[in-house]
Amino acid sequence: MSLEEVFKVVFPFLDGVDLAACMLVCKNWRRIAKDDYFWKCVCAKRWPSICKRPNPPTVTYYKLYQSFYKRQHQRTLLPPRLSFDDLEFYIDIWSEDKLIFSDVVPGPVLQRGIKNLPAGICNMLKFHLESPEYKMILPVDPSFTVPWSQTVSVSVLVGQKDTNKVACIINKSLFDYIDRTASRALAFDYLVFSPNYPFISGIRAWISLLFTEDGNDGAMNVFGIELDFCDAANSREEVLWLLDMLDWK
Repeated sequence: MSLEEVFKVVFPFLDGVDLAACMLVCKNWRRIAKDDYFWKCVCAKRWPSICKRPNPPTVTYYKLYQSFYKRQHQRTLLPPRLSFDDLEFYIDIWSEDKLIFSDVVPGPVLQRGIKNLPAGICNMLKFHLESPEYKMILPVDPSFTVPWSQTVSVSVLVGQKDTNKVACIINKSLFDYIDRTASRALAFDYLVFSPNYPFISGIRAWISLLFTEDGNDGAMNVFGIELDFCDAANSREEVLWLLDMLDWK
């Protein structure tokens, strides 16, 4: 049995990635592996109904596979229209009905993070804060204390200084999940997008209270506030594009 006959027996059992890899070995392998019969076998595993047609819907089955089974590469974003220099974040936190934190935070402040971590911070939170991933963190100085027994809620608005427009990020959401192993209390709300983006929904804004524990008073000492959009945005540019799509008023 010749090598080409062996290929004709083996190639129909390969998946698309392996068959494409065979095309890179040499010109002879490429010529054989590009036979559209093999690519019809590949397509039949993923889209069996489309292979019932007498002819492929594209020029070849190889072309069909290329069109719809490409590995998704991260696309380079265009420069965002918004800038953190032009944004302000309005953060208000209540314990029961008492306002315990209220601040207007310039966008660049959220980019700087916490330079000096407080004593008594747990290892898991320290690892998170020192990791290289993109973060938006506001240092709280002086820190404030919240008893474990009290209900805490938060609202966050964002404003554009140059246009005086405002959008809602979080609307009076409760910190109803407290992870004491990571020293974080979390709240979230679903973002409201402009009518110009009718098919975008279900993206959450998360806000975390970063704390150390006060064992004597049965309370958490909050030294930082973290805002993130990890459902959809994990870089500075992605966050700015996400904010740009909000329902600005």
